[in-house]
Amino acid sequence: METGSVTTPFGRRSMTLGMLASQVMAGEIKPDQSVDKWKLFRALCEAKPLLGIGDRALAVLNALLSFYPKNELAQGNGLIVFPSNIQLSLRTHGMAEQTVRRHLAALVEAGLLLRRDSPNGKRYVRRDRAGEVDEAFGFSLAPLLARAEEIEQLAAAVMAERLHVQRLRERITLRRRDIAKLIEAAVEEEIPGDWQGLYREFRDLIEGLPRSPTTAQLELLLDELTALRTDILNRLEIRVKSTKQRGNADYTERHIQNSNPESTSELEPSFETKQGAIAEPDNDRGAVAPEKGRGEAAYPHGQKKEEEQSRRPDVRNDGGGLKSFPLGLVLQACPEILAYGPDGVIRNWRDLMAAAVIARSMLGVSPSAYEDAANVMGPENAATVMACILERGGHINSAGGYLRGLTRRSEKGEFAIGPMLMALLRANAPAGRKVG
Repeated sequence: METGSVTTPFGRRSMTLGMLASQVMAGEIKPDQSVDKWKLFRALCEAKPLLGIGDRALAVLNALLSFYPKNELAQGNGLIVFPSNIQLSLRTHGMAEQTVRRHLAALVEAGLLLRRDSPNGKRYVRRDRAGEVDEAFGFSLAPLLARAEEIEQLAAAVMAERLHVQRLRERITLRRRDIAKLIEAAVEEEIPGDWQGLYREFRDLIEGLPRSPTTAQLELLLDELTALRTDILNRLEIRVKSTKQRGNADYTERHIQNSNPESTSELEPSFETKQGAIAEPDNDRGAVAPEKGRGEAAYPHGQKKEEEQSRRPDVRNDGGGLKSFPLGLVLQACPEILAYGPDGVIRNWRDLMAAAVIARSMLGVSPSAYEDAANVMGPENAATVMACILERGGHINSAGGYLRGLTRRSEKGEFAIGPMLMALLRANAPAGRKVG
């Protein structure tokens, strides 16, 4: 049986105050105190970050506990185990003996084991005539029993912290989803505002998070995302309230198909063109003014007609119910199209449409396929879709077939440009680090 006396380590190992404190604590164990060794080991596995021990040290401790004959750690059962390093190596699935010794030292330093060294440093046991253990030399598990309540409290704290972090990550994921979809909805509904700036602010917050963030960093990110989400919701609520108060036709036109195929987006001025006139864009939003003296009949069917159509942003058929998007957003989502603009620059919708015609030819899209798309979607949207196809060129086998498929879907009202643009916008954003 254990004598409870203070012992010093064998050989060159030095005695420390920590070892002395562990031996004093072990001497204060109550006679009736006991704990299930495997339940305590599970608590140790949970509390390991706070105890300063690693997985391999726990594997060695698990092997030591397997040599303890009873399930209950108790003073009356004896608390010393005395396996050799070879036996420990076998029960740790072949861990090197040198590694076993290193992790045994770590467990002693962490105050989870006590050395009960023999005069020659060997581990063995002396038994009486009845076969009972009289004296044993090896490792004492008394610190585990003495610290059982402390270890369980540490495990509970670690589990509570883990649950808190999990809930933080879940709430951050919800905030990210809300912000991305609210901005996308605002862009699709063409609500005025600096949505690109808000999206950049959103991406900066996400990308500024370290790969392995602390709880404090997650809490700060959640607060910032919550504030950004509130700001976006306030902007949208103001728009909804002002629309209800006005009660004019602008709001209605967002939700029902416009019967006038020549109308442009509600955020852009609409101009009627005379027969034989071509509408020229006078700014980067696609606002147009008529130019007399030239008509579509002046050109034969084919490339000339296509180029002429690319200069007519007011000639639109909204049978697909598509909405135009700001030119700046299109160029940010599809930067590849810039190389096809005049002098490598796209300043307005007219430049984008001219660039789309060149990109069409380069991608092998037939003039008729592009002409059909322009008739169904409108020239601006057809140019936007062509820019998107160019951006995803490496993932599309047949650009012409893909465009015809989108045209058919647009005719049925099953296609929207907004999700395509937002996906490309996210794909072209600088690569950042994720939460969770």
